[in-house]
Amino acid sequence: MGGLWFLGGPVVGVAVMGAVEDARLGGIDLGPWTEFDAASNTVYPLLFGMLDSAVMAFEVWERVVTVSQRDMLSEGMGLPAAQARSVVAFLAGLQDLGRMVPRFQRAHHAAWARLDDTLVEQAGGDTGWTPTARSSMHVALGVLTMSGYACAGNASPAVRAAQVVGGCRGFFLQADIEGAASARRVSVAAGGEAWDRLRHRYAAVVRHLTGAVHVPERLSVPAAVLAAGVGTVAGQLARQRSYWLPKAHMPAFGAAEHFTLASGEARDVLDAAWLEKLEWQDVPFAVAHPRARRPNRFQESLMTQLPSLVGKSGSGILVAADATGTGKSVGALQASRIFNAACGSRGVAWLSPSTATADASWELLEDYVRRHDPYRAPVALAHSHSWLNAAYSDRRLAAVELAPVPVAAGERVPPTGDAAGAGDDDPVTEPPRLLRGHDAALLAPFCAATVDQAQMAVLPVHSNAVRLLGLSGKTVVVDEAHALSAFSHLQLLRLLGWFGSLRTPVVLLSATLPASTADAFVRAYLTGAGHRASALPQGAFSPSYPGWLFADAATATATVMDETARLRHAAGQHRQARIRVHDVRRTRLGPQPRTVGSTERLAVIGDVLTPVISHGGCAAVTCATVPDAQDTYRHLKHTWPGDPADLVLLHARFPGHHRERLLRTLSRRLGPTGERPERLVVVTTSLLDTSLDIDVDLMVSDLASVARLLQRLGRLARFALRWQNDDASRRPVWWGDGHIPDFHVLEPVSAAGATSIPAGWRTLESPFVLRATADLLRTRSLISLPGDVQDLVEQIHGPHSPFAGATEALRYDAARLRTKDTIERHLSAQHLLPPPGRVSSLADLHRQRLTTAQAATRLGTLPVRLLPCYRTASGGLALDRAGRHPLPTGPRLETAGIRRVLQHTLPVPAAWVARRGPQHRPPEAWSTHPLLADLVLLPAPAHHTGHTEQYGRYLLRMDDELGLVHTTAR
Repeated sequence: MGGLWFLGGPVVGVAVMGAVEDARLGGIDLGPWTEFDAASNTVYPLLFGMLDSAVMAFEVWERVVTVSQRDMLSEGMGLPAAQARSVVAFLAGLQDLGRMVPRFQRAHHAAWARLDDTLVEQAGGDTGWTPTARSSMHVALGVLTMSGYACAGNASPAVRAAQVVGGCRGFFLQADIEGAASARRVSVAAGGEAWDRLRHRYAAVVRHLTGAVHVPERLSVPAAVLAAGVGTVAGQLARQRSYWLPKAHMPAFGAAEHFTLASGEARDVLDAAWLEKLEWQDVPFAVAHPRARRPNRFQESLMTQLPSLVGKSGSGILVAADATGTGKSVGALQASRIFNAACGSRGVAWLSPSTATADASWELLEDYVRRHDPYRAPVALAHSHSWLNAAYSDRRLAAVELAPVPVAAGERVPPTGDAAGAGDDDPVTEPPRLLRGHDAALLAPFCAATVDQAQMAVLPVHSNAVRLLGLSGKTVVVDEAHALSAFSHLQLLRLLGWFGSLRTPVVLLSATLPASTADAFVRAYLTGAGHRASALPQGAFSPSYPGWLFADAATATATVMDETARLRHAAGQHRQARIRVHDVRRTRLGPQPRTVGSTERLAVIGDVLTPVISHGGCAAVTCATVPDAQDTYRHLKHTWPGDPADLVLLHARFPGHHRERLLRTLSRRLGPTGERPERLVVVTTSLLDTSLDIDVDLMVSDLASVARLLQRLGRLARFALRWQNDDASRRPVWWGDGHIPDFHVLEPVSAAGATSIPAGWRTLESPFVLRATADLLRTRSLISLPGDVQDLVEQIHGPHSPFAGATEALRYDAARLRTKDTIERHLSAQHLLPPPGRVSSLADLHRQRLTTAQAATRLGTLPVRLLPCYRTASGGLALDRAGRHPLPTGPRLETAGIRRVLQHTLPVPAAWVARRGPQHRPPEAWSTHPLLADLVLLPAPAHHTGHTEQYGRYLLRMDDELGLVHTTAR
């Protein structure tokens, strides 16, 4: 019987009969191994490992793969969903088949000794190492072809299915069917006839037990990517040492019995990982959104119009454009509820432009989920600083728990252990270890992430298929969609194209989105959904402001918010702000206090803050750079008449724990329900632009783009309408009836009175945009919200700005901006995955291979984490001057100590610490920890508050009050 498998082309009945016999106890040789425990010389049979992966794939299908994704897989294979499920499990089970080759089996002598003599005799010489992914793809191609899969080019089912098998290891590879993947070459590299025959019998057993007897008539690119994502997750779960080692010590079973037992065990593994179906009951609007109480007209229009649109045409893309503070987030959550109910998607992935906004979004999602009172619904957080967030408990921060997804053949996902599952004391929304990796976190039913984490899905990084699997099954909300550079903008366009191909519901939110940008986003989505770009009408996909537009993926039909409701909503949100532009001379304060001239920036800030300083109230001063913020704080403190605690400095160059504490305090004190302070002035940078739901009575800002100024304006009297019937004590005494809040903009000018953009600002925003904004603001003394917002945005950020040729300086700056954007788009396109419609071989998705550290989602120097620390009298280093928290040095690093170290770090440009000495290296015990190994120390004597550390020409000092102070040596 065995010979029939090698000769190929057996009739189905004979094949099934052979697989049934092989699945019985003693029916097939179990000598080849897949896992080896050196401590006990324990091996785990390869066939059992393959079956484990297949079983895990079944469970992942049931718990993670949504109805919409199942439909995509079924359509992409030309099979009913139940048969597509079996095929996905079969391909997942083949991902380790490439380990049945002599080179791998020889890796451990004790394991090699278990092999049958015939296999040993036909092993041949050492043909060189081939990674498991490539070896499995090569041998699977022959197996699949002999199983009836058509093999006629890159897009044929056999080739793509084989690439899925290899892709379960993280990267899609090219299958050279006439070369390395040919039967002749595989037989030379992978052992003789006995090896080939046994591989085919193993594959037949897996196929028989998974029920994958039907052959796909095709395998589309989206379906292949989803299948690879399922297989990757299944393989990672099955290869956990804590899972396979106890099974290796159990009495031997036949393959069929092992498959049955593994099915029950797989459920426990996924239970421990909290990968389960989301089950909860709908609750009334007032329960889900208690602050809103009842829907406003914008939200009500979505709840009224969207269900019939989605019910008729299916998923699509929704663009919601409205002023800040008007409830777009609540509207997005209501839209996601409608999408999920009608489209078969499940949960929400909320993408934000920064870590601060992602943290705020996580809090929003976590509160929203809790109000539905689910049995269990993890809310994950995915960004580079997620370990600073209170959602992540100390006991989950150990190095083994944060190990990345394997990047090389043979690496293992660390054991889940007791810490991986949720204990009885865990909140229902706290994610387990598995859902804390940056890619696996996107598998959680609800996830808040930076847009960078999602953009990794369209970059050639390891396991990007897992990111697409996790994202595509949810409603994806892209918040602050305008806040992207040209580099990141192109990546978002490509991501939206993939979402369109996967029929993923998408919601774009923005307060300052140019019509041309909204149109480009929608067109990218619809093109990915299969519509020809030339057939889509130009400029037809941007909503009126305020308002929304929905375009369905099936017909590309655009529907907008009911005009009557839109106008009523705009009238109900109407408020005004007075713009006051001040010409200022920007001169640094210097290391020592000095007399500040009346026209200097610092003096003007002090003057406009007089009402708050003298009579109370809350104000924000937003500075262009950290040095500007530090100078402003020092100047105000020098003349501050009240409680020093009423003057707060907040920027990104404070240690993480300090910054997070201030953000939470401000959110509480200046939020909609907080106990409002009598007087408070916050000196900050762009950190508050989008991250906090706060209200101030007066605002001062350095000159910025009109889009950024409008975001800041959204924090000025943000709750005026909400509080208009409340106790007047929320506002200061100088805030009378009919008061129009003041927004002071500081325009730096030269001695001749012309706009003069400081050199340090030019890396933040284009001088063209800043100059054009300054000219525009001179013509506007009063801004009406939301009525004037779109006009202001279009005049500066639209494609036909009237300021583009106003002056020679503007023409020059505009040309530089266009050149810069072109270069950024070119650089961004270099690494992007091609659109799904342009993929022939799946290897096109990984022509280049990047790690997540190498893959750039925005331009600029990747930051380095700096750790300020203090040398105590005993000579040791501590995190505080008092020496209460010494740096942990091992040999075992306690989790609480690791978190404390990370919370004291801050990001700095890599160039600042490029020339570091031995004293700047972390302790040796940290060298193997993934989060501590690359830290750079900033040591200082505990008793010396003014100590400056030198790194080449850069001088750094951690000031207890100002944060990190940066200068350069002369």
